[in-house]
Amino acid sequence: MTQKSSRPVAVFDLDGTLADSAHRQRFLERTPRDWDAFFAAAPQDPPLAEGVALAMESARECDVVYLTGRPERCRRDTVAWLAAQGLPEGPVLMRRDDDRRPARRTKPEILRRLARDREIRVLVDDDELVCDEAERAGFTVVRARWATASATLKNAQEREGRT
Repeated sequence: MTQKSSRPVAVFDLDGTLADSAHRQRFLERTPRDWDAFFAAAPQDPPLAEGVALAMESARECDVVYLTGRPERCRRDTVAWLAAQGLPEGPVLMRRDDDRRPARRTKPEILRRLARDREIRVLVDDDELVCDEAERAGFTVVRARWATASATLKNAQEREGRT
């Protein structure tokens, strides 16, 4: 995001915040984890009504930015899913395909970069560790607790840095 705007930014996570990824958790419960199948099933994610409503409400006063741990190779499916849900248009920030750092490290780093040019009004994310780090960095956070948390996914996110 290089353009300057006077509107603040509302930053939204995808999986567990806007998209219900519960149906694809099974791909992470096997050994080895099947990350390709996990991400390939993302276009079938049902929307999470609470997150979608908050994004729509936020778009009245803010520009919406999507910040996800999904790898760049999922961009086409992700952008199509956002459009199919009628979510506000906005940049989709994704991790490089080879980036395995935990989201609790990458997301606050990206937020700080965004904050150089724009006011970050809020981060909405379901990952407690990301939320903790963002709050420590001074950002306002809404913890998306409306989806069923998956211990398998949380463990994989933290240990393997995949989403």
